[in-house]
Amino acid sequence: MSALVVAAVAGVTACEPANGLNSASIAVTTGRVGTGALERNGVDVQWLSCTAGADGDRAWGASPAATVRRVANVDCNGRTGKGEAITLTGKVTQELGGRCVRGDLTARTGGRDVFRADVLGNCDAAPSTAVLNPLPAGGGGAAVRPAVTVTVTVTGTPLGK
Repeated sequence: MSALVVAAVAGVTACEPANGLNSASIAVTTGRVGTGALERNGVDVQWLSCTAGADGDRAWGASPAATVRRVANVDCNGRTGKGEAITLTGKVTQELGGRCVRGDLTARTGGRDVFRADVLGNCDAAPSTAVLNPLPAGGGGAAVRPAVTVTVTVTGTPLGK
């Protein structure tokens, strides 16, 4: 049962905001917009997988009076169509509804820097209202469905009973 508890905790923490930033949203958005940026720079992306996590209580800002932004570390790894390693790493200070990420990000493949950017994606685009993987009418079919999340609640017996 301990494996279920670990899985449940990991699933919950992946969705929690990290100092005001949602790590899961940052990882998904960085992967999507990072893939597009790599392809626009001539990289044949076979796959790219990203993770993101809070950078403690550190904040970005030139001075205490400057605007302070929370920081999340992003680490993406993937492969090109030719099998070369791809990395996209850096710090993200803002994620805007799946449209873009802001921060300091560097992409590398084949032993060279592909780009360094402070914005990936189109932050000015209208928010999307598209439904991802819609279920076919009638509820049947082979559509991709959301993953099942296991939640374990542990209760104890009060002392003295």
